[in-house]
Amino acid sequence: MNTDAVSGSQLNAGNWWKILSLALLICVICTLPTFGQQKERMLRTLNVNGRGIETIPTTLSQVSLGVEVQGKTAQEVQKEAARRSEAVVALLKSRNVEKLQTTGITLNPIYSYTNNVQRITGYAASNVVSFRIPTDRAGTLLDEAVKAGATQISGISFVASDEAIAKARQQALTEATLDAQQQAQAVLSALGFQPKEIVGIEVNGASSPPPPPRPLLRAESANKLASQDASTPIVGGEQQVEATVTLQISY
Repeated sequence: MNTDAVSGSQLNAGNWWKILSLALLICVICTLPTFGQQKERMLRTLNVNGRGIETIPTTLSQVSLGVEVQGKTAQEVQKEAARRSEAVVALLKSRNVEKLQTTGITLNPIYSYTNNVQRITGYAASNVVSFRIPTDRAGTLLDEAVKAGATQISGISFVASDEAIAKARQQALTEATLDAQQQAQAVLSALGFQPKEIVGIEVNGASSPPPPPRPLLRAESANKLASQDASTPIVGGEQQVEATVTLQISY
């Protein structure tokens, strides 16, 4: 047997396998996308922010009222403030108000100044509570509270019910999503592109800040109100619920 011929055949076979492997590797590399192509695909997305706003009527009144008493001694005024506050709270409970809570209790000395000399001439005590009630009942209840002993009505704000706010939030989110989609369609159409798919969604929630409290009555006005027969008119307003949605759309 010619050993040189056998060795030559094995060498040629080895070279062919190397050549074939190299060719396959070149084919695979050629079919892979370049870095520029990968980067282009990664960058071909559009981010759009959609906004939705729902306006709903405010049907509830958030009221803050209290009792303020002045007198010669701390014990005297504190006792009288407690007595009047108890009567006011009992009235509010009997009218089934919601979210009734104490929001402030104070007892402070009253000073007078004579010839640059400070001295205590008395004390002032106050108890303040807040509660929520349907707006159509608020006026009558305020009149009753003043007659029961309330001497100050600090403020009132108007809010929608929790159920109405929850429903408005869902609607605002739907509107925000549609708004984002419409914006994306308008931009891509103007540039000659077609949207492919939504690759990212960010929901920024829905907020419903209530109107700020408005001052209503102080002691003198409240006392005049108590002597009148007419019910205090209380008129609510509207509340906005807003939502934003961000969509990332490939094209």
